[in-house]
Amino acid sequence: MGLQEGWVTGVPGLTRNQQLRLLGNGVVPPQAAAALTVLADRLTTDRSNLGRAA
Repeated sequence: MGLQEGWVTGVPGLTRNQQLRLLGNGVVPPQAAAALTVLADRLTTDRSNLGRAA
């Protein structure tokens, strides 16, 4: 998932169900990085087009 090995599984005392619950529906780091890159590119493109005729 892009997380360090043992991020959740290396925590002593957690059951398998607890480990899965902690992971939940979280966004994994590579997905978050990709989303931020796309958003930043769109913001840059949109700003460079300001003032131009449509």
